[in-house]
Amino acid sequence: MLTVWGRKTSSNVQALMWCIGEMHLPHVRHDVGHHFGGTDTAFFAALNPNRTVPVLQEGNDPPLWETGAILRYLANRYGTACFWPADPVARANVDRWAEWAKINVAMAFTAPVFWRVVRTPQAERDDCAITEAMARLEAALSIAEHQLAAHPFLAGDTFTLADIQLGHILYRYYDIDVVRHPLTQLRAYYARLLARPAFQEHVVVSYDALRVA
Repeated sequence: MLTVWGRKTSSNVQALMWCIGEMHLPHVRHDVGHHFGGTDTAFFAALNPNRTVPVLQEGNDPPLWETGAILRYLANRYGTACFWPADPVARANVDRWAEWAKINVAMAFTAPVFWRVVRTPQAERDDCAITEAMARLEAALSIAEHQLAAHPFLAGDTFTLADIQLGHILYRYYDIDVVRHPLTQLRAYYARLLARPAFQEHVVVSYDALRVA
């Protein structure tokens, strides 16, 4: 049994839960963080000294933190050959796209764009900063656009860990009130992700609780 600590409105928790859902792994999740609190307790600090979510623990094994590391742990332990190849070269291809998506897309979206649009009061929003952040984000997304013109998924012809790292921010990217470029391949890719039940359950989640007036 997997135990997850982290609120369902956290994008990093969503990535982890989507992965767990794709693998149909038994789990229990505890709401921790943001308005749920709990990260300032001694119990949680013993799980993760950074006091961030998600944290995963399997049975009596030591708790794991850092989303990318947790995802690779699950991929190594439970992933199919398509999701996380055994061949080192094929695996490195998936891993490089996963790392690229985390560093160049997810990190370029969450704080620079999403927080400025959704988690900043209207009177304090910096529209110029949002526009500039969107330009940087979509410069990275244009690389995915080119890749997805040749393959149905980010790392190739099958759904892999790389798609978790890229895809988990796309619901919010397409839902928030910003001006987007018409990246047609990315939009078609997003439609394919929307057809996956685990994506619907764990990623297409209201973020109204994060909004500020």
